[in-house]
Amino acid sequence: MHALSFDVEDYFQVSNFEHVIPFRDWSSWPSRVERNTEIILSALEEASVHATFFVLGWCAEHHPKLVRRIAELGHEVAAHSYDHRLVYELSPDEFREDLRRTRGILEDAAQVEIVGYRAPSFSITEESLWALDVLIEEGYRFDSSIFPVHHHRYGISSAPRFPYHAEREGGRLAEFPLSTYRLFNQNLPIAGGGYFRLLPYPVLRSAYRRLTRASQPAILYLHPWEFDPDQPRVPGVPKLRTIRHRLNLKGSLAKLKKMLQDFEFSTVSDVLGGLGLLETGDQPRSQKG
Repeated sequence: MHALSFDVEDYFQVSNFEHVIPFRDWSSWPSRVERNTEIILSALEEASVHATFFVLGWCAEHHPKLVRRIAELGHEVAAHSYDHRLVYELSPDEFREDLRRTRGILEDAAQVEIVGYRAPSFSITEESLWALDVLIEEGYRFDSSIFPVHHHRYGISSAPRFPYHAEREGGRLAEFPLSTYRLFNQNLPIAGGGYFRLLPYPVLRSAYRRLTRASQPAILYLHPWEFDPDQPRVPGVPKLRTIRHRLNLKGSLAKLKKMLQDFEFSTVSDVLGGLGLLETGDQPRSQKG
């Protein structure tokens, strides 16, 4: 079984646009995150699949009913920071404050315990591995931020490719690295996002089948805005970044539905639990009542 995840953020909150849409301007842009997340929820309900939703604290603050609906449908809610600042641009104290703020907002909205985290743009790198210590100290039980690839913004190419316990001086937590395909002694990204939209479906299916046959779980990640070809264009963004952002948006929903037909998916906690990396007591608990 593979893990299915969604990073719940709006189209104008992505790292590629931060130089033209700073945080202070977010409220001036028309939000489409509720509409787009509902498209995802409908597809998952149709396929009887549960997923993990890593939700931006700002989105949860502005759309608490959406977060509550995600939880009530049986999906897992996890943290994706408050305002999408990259971890390696924060101090440990700033990161801790961000974790606490985001967790409080999400738990109030979802009425479930938050035990999982994913860094914006996978920004837990070799220079910010201290973030794992803070996550452990703050009681998080799993992370899915480390991408074992070379990339100018993120990645630890030497990191394990499959789920493992990240052992730190203050304890450990389960790490679900973003999925790669090993070819010519290189890790090629197949986890989702732009890679999902770029790769032809037969290539993606072949890579996931290979992992399935090897009994190695993959993790797929997508964003609600990737199901929205009609989202507003953002002026001032370099042409290449615009192309990358809008690439194959029209085909995302059909491709996701094919993945849901061809492979078994569940939440990050379910998959980690099946691997023995999360004990029963580590699973998120409902706060209702």
